[in-house]
Amino acid sequence: MIIGTGNDLIDIRRIEKTLDRFGMRFIERCFAPTEIEKAERRRSAGTHIATYAKRFAAKEACSKALGTGFNHGVYMRDIAVTNDENGKPSLTLSGGALDRLQSLTPHGKTAVIHLSLTDEPPLALAAVMIEAI
Repeated sequence: MIIGTGNDLIDIRRIEKTLDRFGMRFIERCFAPTEIEKAERRRSAGTHIATYAKRFAAKEACSKALGTGFNHGVYMRDIAVTNDENGKPSLTLSGGALDRLQSLTPHGKTAVIHLSLTDEPPLALAAVMIEAI
């Protein structure tokens, strides 16, 4: 059973301008420590901005799949992109985002979040599907 879907398309240059203007203030407001660490490891390769952009898009897409956007106690830092040992991205929810997910999940079911990320500069895309199994 599908609980929700969401997608987000973002211009990587928008994130670059925001990083130039607000720097760590923006980063620490939006991203979990593990996300920051992953992006900063890519700084020397010049792909850190796209990494931040994809994660930003994933958070937006997830908030849409939850049906709230960033309202009703759901905050950016409640949604974190993680990667498994093979590099497959997934989402970890906490706080208001986790509360919302639990309220949407039917009794006796388990919520599973699917995430797909891609970028083709200057654009980054995230798609999220939440299902109950």
